[in-house]
Amino acid sequence: MSPRFAMLDATTADSAVQPLLAATQKQLGRLPNLYKAMANGPAALAGYLDFRAALVGPSAVLDTKMRERIALLVAELNGCEYCVSAHSFRGGKIGLSADELARTRRAHSEDAAVDAALAFVRDVVEQRGDVSDERLAAVRAAGWSDAALAEMVAHVALNQLSNLFNHVARPELDFPRVPVGAPHGDAAA
Repeated sequence: MSPRFAMLDATTADSAVQPLLAATQKQLGRLPNLYKAMANGPAALAGYLDFRAALVGPSAVLDTKMRERIALLVAELNGCEYCVSAHSFRGGKIGLSADELARTRRAHSEDAAVDAALAFVRDVVEQRGDVSDERLAAVRAAGWSDAALAEMVAHVALNQLSNLFNHVARPELDFPRVPVGAPHGDAAA
């Protein structure tokens, strides 16, 4: 599939978009094609970057690994190969093993608290937020605070946005390809 949006960068974007691309480069250390495509809509890119920055800022309660697990699971559930590939790559870079990545893509973890969080996130996506009282009680019983649950829902929303945008824009994959679907590995679900 060919990209449906122009891939803008510092040499092709107009001066109004260049600061957003520089901010992306600063936040991520690189400029992935998702952001190059999203730069076609400066307000969309600015809103996405601001939302992301707030969720990883100093008041955030979820750690980097949990945020990455949420992003990977949401991408898997939404069938977004670009984001599954990107978050598998990033997850490996931050220390998640291949087995942990495979389990995450099936909404499972050997860690009981993480397992409960992933089940909650899966239900948020699949039930469009209409999670059962039992699921909410289970994730709270696993030790997650309401602040953490609020951030989990916000991370679902952020990643839904990037997944939807990728489906529309179809940027060229600039990460090692990881197909969507039942992940391989030693993990048993």
